[in-house]
Order: sequence, then structure tokens, then C-alpha cells
Amino acid sequence: MSVIFLLIPLSIAFAAAFLAAFIWAVRSGQYEDTCTPSMRPLLDEKNTTSESTKKFESNQSFNKP
Repeated sequence: MSVIFLLIPLSIAFAAAFLAAFIWAVRSGQYEDTCTPSMRPLLDEKNTTSESTKKFESNQSFNKP
């Protein structure tokens, strides 16, 4: 029974710490823009090709008769 007197304050302290961390994250702007980072790859208009695509295209140009 005496262990419960230790666990209850300990759990309240953990809950308070997580609440404080959440409030700090909200106030520091961690949750301000949640849509744009996930949409950035979809809306990227740069014409970039990977190195493997460039190598494949260059090999195809040598193989043409």
C-alpha cells in the first residue's frame, strides 16, 4: 500500500512535465504550419532529375543506332 503513495505523486509529476513540454512546443511555434511541409514535395515545380535517371538517359543515347 505504501508504494501507491510513491506512484501517484510520481505519475502527477510526469504528467505535469509532459504538459509543460506540450505548452512549450505550442508557444514556440512547433504546430503553426502543419500542412505546407507535407505538400511541398507535391507542389515542387523544379525540374530535377536524379543521378540514376541522368545515367540511364546518357546510356540510352549511346545505344541508339
